[in-house]
Amino acid sequence: MKYPIPPGVFDIIPKDNQETWKSSYLWDFVEKTIRKTAKDFGYQEIRTPAFERTELFQRSVGETSDIVSKEMYTFEDKGGRSMSLRPEGTAPVMRAFIENQMHASAPIHKLFYIGPMFRYERAQAGRYRQHHQFGAEAIGNQSPEQDAELIDLLYTLYQRLGLKNLSLNLNSIGDLSCRLAFREALKDYLRPHLASLSQDSQNRFETNPLRILDSKDPRDKEIVAQAPSILDFLNEESREHFEKLKQLLTLLKIPYQINPLLVRGLDYYNKTVFEVVAGELGAQNSIGGGGRYDGLIRDLGGPDLPSIGFGTGIERIIQTMINQGIPLPTPPRPSLFLIPLGEEAKRVCFTLTHELRQHGIPCQMDFSGKKMGKLLQYADQIGSTYVAVIGDQELENQEIELKEMATGSKFKLAINELTPTLKIDVTGQTYLKLWEELSAPFASEGQNQFFAEKLKASLSQTQKLTEQVQHNIEKMKKLVEEPYDV
Repeated sequence: MKYPIPPGVFDIIPKDNQETWKSSYLWDFVEKTIRKTAKDFGYQEIRTPAFERTELFQRSVGETSDIVSKEMYTFEDKGGRSMSLRPEGTAPVMRAFIENQMHASAPIHKLFYIGPMFRYERAQAGRYRQHHQFGAEAIGNQSPEQDAELIDLLYTLYQRLGLKNLSLNLNSIGDLSCRLAFREALKDYLRPHLASLSQDSQNRFETNPLRILDSKDPRDKEIVAQAPSILDFLNEESREHFEKLKQLLTLLKIPYQINPLLVRGLDYYNKTVFEVVAGELGAQNSIGGGGRYDGLIRDLGGPDLPSIGFGTGIERIIQTMINQGIPLPTPPRPSLFLIPLGEEAKRVCFTLTHELRQHGIPCQMDFSGKKMGKLLQYADQIGSTYVAVIGDQELENQEIELKEMATGSKFKLAINELTPTLKIDVTGQTYLKLWEELSAPFASEGQNQFFAEKLKASLSQTQKLTEQVQHNIEKMKKLVEEPYDV
């Protein structure tokens, strides 16, 4: 290969038979589920540039964080400005929120995004230098109910995708006063162990000691296991907020476990922090997480509005689905593959293909003129439900033979019947499922009454429309029949 793909990134292709998670039809399925779930919760999509001024991330994420100090892709543009590919999604969304003065239009904003993030990390399973993230941000509400709703959004997404064996780790790191008091107590505890900590943790001891709690180094983990708990340093407001959040999660039947060592890796977090892990991912088992960042918008030059958000990696979602054996959607396939024999047949097939697509029926036709055996083999490879050959005889009789690839069954159809027939076939399963649901008995008298009233109102409206149409027809007939002067 003359120009191979750079290390730490990957291609998403229509169907990857070696690494299924790189197949675009799975990404399409997950992204559609994301958008539907986010909109069900009242979140609206926002899109920001792939790069921002470097200062934005230095100010928000923190200059001492691993992301800023080690992992950002930073470059100087032709204007001499320092720019960075976005390593995370929250800071750009907050910048867009402030710059577009969105706070002036409504007191509450619920936003979501889907897009690539860039971090120069050591290439390993589950970590990529370009990864894709779904994130959600709720701005303007400081209540624990908002925290619970956001976590419910993330948990609902995972449930809709069929994910299992998930664990929600939960913690509160309090407000600034709580963290300052805890910071001193943590440093007092760590100081006798300083020489035994990893080099990264030694470097963080003065600049950001709370990040030592998040270290994955086995030596550090052994030391911090006996460290003071930040939960013992929460003030009354932070404690009440955390207790109410736990009650709400229990009410929603979302299982969680308290992890006092969870602080997350970004400097802007306060109060609630959370993380969802999946055992099937191995060492890199975090599938999503987030927290509250009430002072971030103010620090970036905007109004002082409370906010909370999360991010979840799409790569890890799909990998978890595969590892857990969750039934996956099948690749898209055409309903019909048309094989024309001759120039006139090609013209008819081209027009027919256009007509079918205009009615929402996926179809393809052959342009190559290859041998019949090769074309039937290709139709099978792309998973076409039906195949039809159109030649001089079919054109003369205006009739085709529709062959079902899976069963070999054949059906004679007039050419002008093809579109309505396939339209019924494509939508038939949806109608059957809907009919089955509507035919099932309702669970309660309340449901019976609700739908009976809806049906009565619908019938009444239909009757009124029918009467109006009949009235208009009578008026038109009178106009036609009455004599008029020339």
